[in-house]
Amino acid sequence: MMYQLNRRQALTYAFLVVAGCLTVLPFVWMLLGSVKSQGEILRDPDGWLPRSPTLDNYHVWLTELDLGTYLLNSVLVAGFVVLGNLLFCSMVGYALAKLEFPGKRVLFTLIMVTLMVPGVVTFVPLFVVVARLHLVDTYAGLILPFLISPLGVFLMRQFMRSVPDSLIEAARLDGAGEVRIFTRIMLPLSGPPMATLGILTFLSSWNNFLWPMVVAQSQDHYTLPVALSLYSTGEKATDYGLLLAGSVVVITPIVLVFIALQRWFVQGVATAGLK
Repeated sequence: MMYQLNRRQALTYAFLVVAGCLTVLPFVWMLLGSVKSQGEILRDPDGWLPRSPTLDNYHVWLTELDLGTYLLNSVLVAGFVVLGNLLFCSMVGYALAKLEFPGKRVLFTLIMVTLMVPGVVTFVPLFVVVARLHLVDTYAGLILPFLISPLGVFLMRQFMRSVPDSLIEAARLDGAGEVRIFTRIMLPLSGPPMATLGILTFLSSWNNFLWPMVVAQSQDHYTLPVALSLYSTGEKATDYGLLLAGSVVVITPIVLVFIALQRWFVQGVATAGLK
């Protein structure tokens, strides 16, 4: 019996290793291709290891394509969107989980319904609103529509429901108001779900392409995905090394954020639906 159990575990681990390698292979190929010259890529498109590694593609991004502006725009937009979601989703989640007010069930139902509505359905109306507010080609137009998300509200509400009511009642008996309870009790206990929400929001905002492409109508407000698309058409379309280097730049912050917060991410996902 012990032999069968060990064999089953070995097969499971072997399958996971193979699946992990297959998942990582495209990223490895992208990284290796980013240090190849255009001529080497065209001569040997199936090759993996670069024969003459070069950082010329990254040098072009840094010196000729204004990478600093695009990177700064992406950091600003993603940073404010993440902070807004952490704050506002936590506030709404706390209200839905621990406070009683008229229309609470109806409000939560409407939030859940919005989860089933594809974003493309609201894209045009949202752009019309932003245009009428004269926020086109501004940082506010890139940030404000995404400061709160239904998924974030649901995630925070589900976790905060698992916090014992007796803890909150004890704080109220000691004279603590709702703001103090929220900031001193609920937020410190909400580390894992907030990390999960932060990662999901950062990933969505950092990779957002369609909205910045439409709203940011000048290169001064382009984010990295939009900037990368500029060099995937026209005369730059065949410069594969340049495109691969840009892809590495776009993906690297996402990988670093996930590695830094992966423990809290897994814990937050595991505890979000406890109650």
